[in-house]
Amino acid sequence: MEMESDLGTEAGRRAWRAIVEDPAGTLLCSDFDGVLSPIVRDPDAAWASEETVGALARLGQRVGKVAVVTGRMARKAVQLGRLDERQGLETMSVLGLYGFERWDAATGEFDEPRAPDGVAAAAAEIPRLLAGLGLGSARVEDKRLSIGVHTRELDDPQAAYAALEAPLIELAARHDLRLEPGKFVFELRAPGINKGDAVRRLVAEVRPRTIVFAGDDLGDVPAFEAVRELREAGTLEGLLICSGSDEQDALQPLADIVVPGPPGVAELLDRLATELER
Repeated sequence: MEMESDLGTEAGRRAWRAIVEDPAGTLLCSDFDGVLSPIVRDPDAAWASEETVGALARLGQRVGKVAVVTGRMARKAVQLGRLDERQGLETMSVLGLYGFERWDAATGEFDEPRAPDGVAAAAAEIPRLLAGLGLGSARVEDKRLSIGVHTRELDDPQAAYAALEAPLIELAARHDLRLEPGKFVFELRAPGINKGDAVRRLVAEVRPRTIVFAGDDLGDVPAFEAVRELREAGTLEGLLICSGSDEQDALQPLADIVVPGPPGVAELLDRLATELER
């Protein structure tokens, strides 16, 4: 197999062979931002590329299950990916806000739990905190169950990001929230669930022979670790894909293959789809 030789680990090569041998036994999971869509200054404009969603749709007709596991609200991911319009993704699920929310294409229904009290309390304090640091123009994103504080659009995003870390750690602790770092963004959210938990729930639901996870950022580390633990326990085969960038390299040591951003993800998934279509 041409593609199999490109995979840097033996575990990745085993997973590729398992997918080709048993597509229906495959659970394919992906993050949204930085994997299906490019990272842009305005997250509301981060539309998923036709190439990546098209590759998912090709695979959705052959593998057992396709899912998006994202820190975004499920509704926003569905909108920006046009995931409810794409033929081939009729059985897709989107687990939003790290797994707190869920949308299933089969029913079109959203499961959106009530926000914890601490989220609203922290949100009320953030404008004053930012003003005190001279960062009043930092963008604050209300995700209903969490709050994102973005520095990408500021004149010196790296310095602003560094200045925010300690105050936001203290704010999160006072309101019993978890601080999740990302690419020039901090997210304050309720503790108790992460993408690793979401992956484990999907595995228990689907019972795949093989799982694929494509990610790009620190929030994907628990998902990568969950896949590695499952395959080391002999539960399943696993293929870990890192959508690489200059901004974050935390996933690269954990990945079986590193590809150049969303275009590389699309190319890899298309090659897998072509392999299965043969």
